[in-house]
Amino acid sequence: MSAKKLLDKMFAGDLRELTVISYVVLGNNAVTNRFIERRFRMPVQAWSALYAVKMFPGIRAKEIRLLFPRPQNTISRAVSLLEERGYVIQETSDSDGREKRLFATPSGEELLTELIDVSRRRQEEWLAPLSQAERKTFFELARKIAEGPNLLKSEIMKG
Repeated sequence: MSAKKLLDKMFAGDLRELTVISYVVLGNNAVTNRFIERRFRMPVQAWSALYAVKMFPGIRAKEIRLLFPRPQNTISRAVSLLEERGYVIQETSDSDGREKRLFATPSGEELLTELIDVSRRRQEEWLAPLSQAERKTFFELARKIAEGPNLLKSEIMKG
């Protein structure tokens, strides 16, 4: 059976919404992650952590999880990698000596500029089938789901 026929059948099944959303996310991640790992020798969680540090100077590593829901040990490894490569520095908080705040270094900011550029071009590439109006609707609906109460927790899947 051809790939199109397989996908058509999956996208028409009982889990069609979940299947389509998963396919879009996983498909983009496969392309993006492969490129970033090959070109920059870093996992996607490291560059997303760098993005969080740049967007929110002084963020704590545990707060990055609020922006990019991943296991805390994955984020800790990403921050360690960024620190080892000189892309972020940790500074002790003025209010709590046990707390470490993260800041991007100039080389981290330079790297992030390149990563943002290639990511924006990739975004345009995979969104190409959508008109501007469709993109706006897609973003609004995706944001509504992201901000909803049930994305990161579940009554049905407890336990």
